[in-house]
Amino acid sequence: MTVSMAGFAVEDVFVKAAAAALPLGQVLFSIGLCGMLVFAAMAARRGEPILPAAFLSRPMLIRSAFEVTGRLFYGLAITLTALSTTSAILQATPLVVVAGAALVFRERVSLRRWLAVLAGFAGVMVILRPGAEFSALSLLAVVGLLGFAGRDLATRAAPEGLSNRQLGALGFAMLALAGAILLAVSGGARLPDLADLSRLAAGTAFGMLGYHALSHAMRTGEVSAVTPFRYTRLVFAMVLAMVLFGERPDLATWIGAALVVGSGVFALTRKQDARAASAEGERRDIDDG
Repeated sequence: MTVSMAGFAVEDVFVKAAAAALPLGQVLFSIGLCGMLVFAAMAARRGEPILPAAFLSRPMLIRSAFEVTGRLFYGLAITLTALSTTSAILQATPLVVVAGAALVFRERVSLRRWLAVLAGFAGVMVILRPGAEFSALSLLAVVGLLGFAGRDLATRAAPEGLSNRQLGALGFAMLALAGAILLAVSGGARLPDLADLSRLAAGTAFGMLGYHALSHAMRTGEVSAVTPFRYTRLVFAMVLAMVLFGERPDLATWIGAALVVGSGVFALTRKQDARAASAEGERRDIDDG
């Protein structure tokens, strides 16, 4: 999970750098298309269907729609706003997943975890600073995190049997689709030079690393154990934003980020503790029996 978050953070850097010279839609489409083709080739080499019927199932179609939304608006956010601010807002995604799981899948969420979710949302509001310093562009990151949260929730209902390579091909196909939509609206595509191509290639490579590592972590590790490590992305993003783009997050951003990360870690570890307590109770019942 930590490797995945590092990969995505570096991918964001190259997307932001490439979008300074090329239209964002062209950047997203190029990275999405290249990543899709590489993952599809990897799947074909293993004898896996490139377009399995499961891709057309209702949960996967819903997942894809949410992924397009997340990719599109998050791409706009990292291009038009500070990378450090956008990354801090994105950290609220697991909290939205917790709330969504309770509302959509009727999962039991304790009062303490609900309070943690509210504290995390308060942290997002601190970062957004509604009032005199509010920037409407910051809402792009909010819509992006809602898209990613919806994708994660839809994944729970997705059919089993799809490999990481197939999921990677689908994920990058949705990135390409998001780029195509944006490019169709904005226009302005141009022939990239060697520097542009190097940024696009690097963005594709690190994006694929992040996506593959994320799929592997979520499928082979215990979700409650690996999910808190998503917050390492904020550390990588903050360091890269300050070193490469000269960003200096203000006190409100630091406070809001601390609220989001702290509440997220608390909510996720509380869930892990509850599962452990439930398992221990079941073991004792069996021993007593």
